[in-house]
Amino acid sequence: MNPLLTLFVEWKESVMENQLIVIRGGGDLASGVAHRLYQCGFRLMITEQQHPTVIRRTVAFASAVLENQMTVEGVKARHILSLAEAPTLWQQGVIPVISAEASEICREMSPAVLVDATLAKKNTGVQRGMAPVVIGVGPGFTAGDDVDAVVESRRGHWLGRVIYEGSAQPNTGVPGIIAGVGSERVLRSPASGIFRAEAVIGDVVEAGQTVAMVDEIPVRTAIGGLLRGLLADGLPVTPGFKVGDVDPRIYPEYCHQISDKARAIGGGVLEALLHLQWKRKG
Repeated sequence: MNPLLTLFVEWKESVMENQLIVIRGGGDLASGVAHRLYQCGFRLMITEQQHPTVIRRTVAFASAVLENQMTVEGVKARHILSLAEAPTLWQQGVIPVISAEASEICREMSPAVLVDATLAKKNTGVQRGMAPVVIGVGPGFTAGDDVDAVVESRRGHWLGRVIYEGSAQPNTGVPGIIAGVGSERVLRSPASGIFRAEAVIGDVVEAGQTVAMVDEIPVRTAIGGLLRGLLADGLPVTPGFKVGDVDPRIYPEYCHQISDKARAIGGGVLEALLHLQWKRKG
């Protein structure tokens, strides 16, 4: 066998099949990353909050925390309470989702790669050295400083681009344009209180329609379209908190499919970890 090919096969067996990748965050974009890495044969673990505030729940592995298990485009995930449960799920081809801090999991499991895909717009505790390779998604990270690589998350020409020196584009606070619509497609809480849904993901809604309540105050849509995402019932929210997403394109299948943005980011993360692992192996 060609020596280079032999080296690649050995690397594949050691990295892809035996070493762990921890993904911080289980939202729809992080789930796009997880799905792509899973399909490539990597062993994964996802960390999430005890009360996930995910919006696109039908395509987010974070929903496993709320429902015990979740399937996204054929890939299954299950919520675990202890790390001891993980090996059994890996043998079954299921991604473990645990409500724990990524730093704690890194200390206990010594992953080969840590990916922060929370899209928090800032670094909330990840640093180089937590794993041999640390990748940050979106603004708030600097490659060569707190992470080894950054993947661009902003829609546009550079979406999914891997940055090995420097940072992603800064957060503008303005949602990306879909079918000519930007901030109007995002539903936000009008007040502090407990969120209660009045509609379900997949509903076709009209402009001005009430789709949820925050205590006794209605949450109304600014535009008509497909209700692509909605916060889970019973969660406390504050004024301006994102609680839903209306897609002006009325394609019901989009509610159950990974988005173009998530796939692009997933491709960027895959490139980054392969590049960095292969570079260090060589």
